[in-house]
Amino acid sequence: MDIIKKDFKKGTVKLKINNLEDIWYLSHLIDAGDFVKGKATRKIKIGDGENAKITKKTYFLKIESETINIGPQGDLLKVNGKIKGGPEDIPKDSYQSINLGLNDEFTLEKVRWLEYQKKKLQEAAEKKYNYLICIMDREEALFALTKDFGYDILVKIKGDVPKKAQKVEVRKDFHQELIKTLETYSARHNPECIILASPAFYKEDLFKKIKTPELKKKIVLAICSDVSESSLDEIIKRPELKNTLKSSRSRIEKILVDELLAEINKNGLAAYGIKDVQRVVLAGAVTKLIITDEFIQQRKEKNTFTEIDELMKHVDNLKGEIHILSSKNESGKKLDGLGGVATLLRYKL
Repeated sequence: MDIIKKDFKKGTVKLKINNLEDIWYLSHLIDAGDFVKGKATRKIKIGDGENAKITKKTYFLKIESETINIGPQGDLLKVNGKIKGGPEDIPKDSYQSINLGLNDEFTLEKVRWLEYQKKKLQEAAEKKYNYLICIMDREEALFALTKDFGYDILVKIKGDVPKKAQKVEVRKDFHQELIKTLETYSARHNPECIILASPAFYKEDLFKKIKTPELKKKIVLAICSDVSESSLDEIIKRPELKNTLKSSRSRIEKILVDELLAEINKNGLAAYGIKDVQRVVLAGAVTKLIITDEFIQQRKEKNTFTEIDELMKHVDNLKGEIHILSSKNESGKKLDGLGGVATLLRYKL
């Protein structure tokens, strides 16, 4: 996302959407009551009687947002609310939607920008580090691309290990197939680095066969238990990848939730579930508030988000950290299992 212009004193930021991950970020940045200025299409009636025609016209409007929803394909953010500014022929306070998609520019205006919202905005504007992961063993491989809100599984490949009563596609050289796939995805996605992981020694055997210097210098080796999607979360926590993945949001979320679970099980410097979280936040004992996007969405759908918003503002005023986790990640799913909201504490209550 590009920050074209910002003035936090006036509460306004002009933005441009560059990729689909920006849609996800904006779904958490735009709140009910914020003002959004952008292009919108309205149906208008031209003429009267039988000769009247309905046509569509694009206007530049300002609306006060009431609902914010991501489209089913994840490529559009629909902001709906009452019109507060626009041409004179557009009735004020009538409802209008502004659809925000790739390459769209718009202005977001808030009465007050919280610190965590400023950080989230800056995070969205910074360079995204994507990593290509290849998990493999003797007979199969899985390729995935990291994203800020999860993983994109690119392909699963089976090798030439025939089994009884089963027809399989036999490949002459499984390793060459993997190298060809690595080269294709590296050229297509231009990852910051490529993580090649396997149980045992399979990764070293494949690495020796790679002849392209440009590809080889991007590769970092790691260990995993097996070739499965569950191993993706295992890999990003590997100590040998600490420096490589220092900018990975998935890694940060994984470590954060592991810290939370450790405190719950051992030291007790944690709370989870909305009632306990409210209690410790009001007591001023919170260092980190951790919440999932699914929990936020559910509250918005039930029109009970106001108390969560106030909770986040309270933590922000106390200079505590606020972390919004994606429920698409394994870490977010674990937090949803604890009620969708939790805290790490300065001291026991």
